[in-house]
Amino acid sequence: MTIAQAFDVAHEHHQAGRLADAEAIYRQILAAQPGHAEALHFLGVIAHQVGRHALAAVWIGQAIVLNPNNPAAHSNLGEAYRTMGRVDEAIAAYRRAIELQPDYAQTHNNLGNALRDRGQLDEAIAAYGRALELAPENAGAHSNLIFALHLHPGHDDRTIAAEHQRWNRRFSEPVKQFVQPPANDRDPERRLRVGYFSPDFRDHAVGRYALPLFERHDREQFEILCYSAVARPDWMTERIQALAGYWRNTTAIPDARLAEMIREDKVDILVDLAMHTAGNRLPVLAWQPAPVQVAWLAYPGSTGLPGIGYRLTDACMDPPGIKQVWSAEEPVRLPHCWCCYDPVGESPEVNALPAWSAAGVTFGSLNNFAKVNEGVLALWARVMDAAPGSRIVMLCPEGWARERVRAFFAARRMAPERVELVGLLPRSEYLRLYQRIDIGLDPFPYNGMTTTCDALWMGAPVLTLPGTTAASRAGLSILSSVGLAEFAASSEEDLVRTTVELAGNLPRLADLRATLRARMLASPLMDAPRFARNLEAAYRMMWRRWCEDPSPLSDKSDKSDQSAR
Repeated sequence: MTIAQAFDVAHEHHQAGRLADAEAIYRQILAAQPGHAEALHFLGVIAHQVGRHALAAVWIGQAIVLNPNNPAAHSNLGEAYRTMGRVDEAIAAYRRAIELQPDYAQTHNNLGNALRDRGQLDEAIAAYGRALELAPENAGAHSNLIFALHLHPGHDDRTIAAEHQRWNRRFSEPVKQFVQPPANDRDPERRLRVGYFSPDFRDHAVGRYALPLFERHDREQFEILCYSAVARPDWMTERIQALAGYWRNTTAIPDARLAEMIREDKVDILVDLAMHTAGNRLPVLAWQPAPVQVAWLAYPGSTGLPGIGYRLTDACMDPPGIKQVWSAEEPVRLPHCWCCYDPVGESPEVNALPAWSAAGVTFGSLNNFAKVNEGVLALWARVMDAAPGSRIVMLCPEGWARERVRAFFAARRMAPERVELVGLLPRSEYLRLYQRIDIGLDPFPYNGMTTTCDALWMGAPVLTLPGTTAASRAGLSILSSVGLAEFAASSEEDLVRTTVELAGNLPRLADLRATLRARMLASPLMDAPRFARNLEAAYRMMWRRWCEDPSPLSDKSDKSDQSAR
């Protein structure tokens, strides 16, 4: 077999997902021809696919030295860098790939992701738009654009709803002709088959929120099916899979076939946990493979997909009586809170209040930096200016983003030592970082969720500024569920006043720090059995309504607003 033939065989294995076989042949090629650039390139791609990102960067970098004009290699190098948090280097690699091949749509999409990581939302949205100009059929790039709009303070729900409609015209309306009437048994009280659909059944916020529900689901009333698109399974994947009555790996299954499989599995209620986040399979839900389809957990808001009948929320994020014209789905408000928190695994002990031994309080935000816009920074600077001696710890990518943040605070006469910027950390180290934070600050208009719960768990109260969107009211939802709604401000001025008052009352801060974990454990936010019963009651309500009226969603022009009880 010639080297060219061996490469073709390796590439076939690679495309089919037989990574070990492909890697073995690529290595044989390199042993015979050390300067084979494409073998090095694809060895790096495999290393990235299996989570060995630093090695991937080395191998792809070597391939680029041998063949500097390969746009795919530069784009894949960018993917390895971005995964490692080396965002500036990722952006440089993507831009070089685009210089070499300007019509490389996927690289424009990848560039958008890296720009979003760096907080450059306008530029990210433009990159996604360019990707869609080049490849209008790229549903993932269009979802990335929609998600970026949620993060941007200049785009409201109506703007997002309009983009949802564009997504639907491209990916939902064309498959309406293939939607089949469900053949499910319309017995309102029978055991139901509930399918959960996600790429995040892994050590991820979605996996962590799903786990306590799966552990407490009533198996006599509900059979649990998981449709998993996890690229790299981990210990969390194993835990969730062990709790599922049925598990399907959906990573390589085309949309039409996957929709057919869900129908064959006779799923009664299909719950999408990804919405417009990375790795979603929303085009499958456009086929309406289950009679009842629900959006939940990825983020507070709407998918915009007419084939999804419901979205799970709560009364804090979606106040009753307010008509949400932007929501394609009918909101179903769960009692107390729309999610259930479980820190999963060992957590550091809650330590004494850091401010007792410091010159001032330490504020903190360990949220994804994409949520931190200019308005957020300006408000946090006001808080720090009003709290002499205070410091702030923020999650921020290295390089350009950190320079921007430091310059922002320096322009407001904040000494450099008052601003500490940190990178991504393993979960244990990330939780220990809260041992240095007295008060958490919530970004807006896209609030933290897991980060807010983690801060409370580690004894740091969080101050939030609710807005008009569901995503901007997640902080209010979490704080209300643990009896701390007083820390949800009514205005920027109120947030500054409330934060400064709390920062100046160290005995109260110390008491909160000592009692927050017990407060959470006793609250609805961590009452998994109650949460599971509430969610199951919502499912049963949805199912009974379908049994009474199984007509297509498009025929139901007047949806009533529901609250689960």
